[in-house]
Amino acid sequence: MSHPRIGNAPVSWAVYEAHLENPPFASVLDAIAASGYEGTELGPYGYLPTTREALARELESRHLSLGSSFVPVSLEDRGARDAVIAHSVKVASLLAQFGVEELIIAAQEGPMRTANAGRIPKDGSKSWTAAEWTTALETLDLIARRVMEEHGLGVVVHHHAGTHIETPEEIERLLEGTRSDHVNLLLDTGHAVYGGCDPVDIATRHGARIRYVHLKDADADQLQNVRTTDISMADAWKRGIFCALGDGVVDFEGVWAALAKRNYDGWMIVEQDVVPDASGRLSPDPMESARRSRTYLKEVLGL
Repeated sequence: MSHPRIGNAPVSWAVYEAHLENPPFASVLDAIAASGYEGTELGPYGYLPTTREALARELESRHLSLGSSFVPVSLEDRGARDAVIAHSVKVASLLAQFGVEELIIAAQEGPMRTANAGRIPKDGSKSWTAAEWTTALETLDLIARRVMEEHGLGVVVHHHAGTHIETPEEIERLLEGTRSDHVNLLLDTGHAVYGGCDPVDIATRHGARIRYVHLKDADADQLQNVRTTDISMADAWKRGIFCALGDGVVDFEGVWAALAKRNYDGWMIVEQDVVPDASGRLSPDPMESARRSRTYLKEVLGL
């Protein structure tokens, strides 16, 4: 019987970059714990404390564990490789002190991709060139080798709308071009449907390479708007495309059935990305959504 660990993340409280004006981390951690979750992610590096003593104090006082950290980097830029590896190793160093097993790597968003996210053609015309794919895969391999050798962590790649690893074809190319002993996959259910993927299909065919999961749902009407208009990813976020689990299009029962067949027992992190309005208000209320999603997982999936 699989027993995954269920967490939430600062991004559900609109924490995207450490240097922006964000809600105090203490209040976010309080809310995650009070909503019934057993763990959190770091959020952008520097949002939570980055020393072991300070971070342990904050987590332990709330009975929270640490899942991982989302690290977006310029994979395809050969000139940025040294800096990318150094930053990845720095984040992995902190995670390793808490027994974390995976480092989450994502390609950085780009303006062309965020403008067209959810409508990327299958022919590869808006994807990386062959040379960029080669560089990106080489950089991923180097990151994975370093963080494993120095800190004992594996790497999972987060397919993500607005990046060059978004569509079914791009996910396939990622998996075909990497070794399972070095690089594996983070399945994000919401980004999967946004990018035109079926998360149940990914979980069924690639379950052996899924080492980490983000649980996210997408509103049917807003997703249709993405498909049929020229709305940008940023505006789709502002319109609330992501909703509480069970309110959208994702077949979570199918996803969990596929993962449970492989005895998946890693982290499942609930995320509901929200964007503040002009007055700084978050709608829907993150605490209410977090509680509703936790209840859904218990009552529908038994998790």
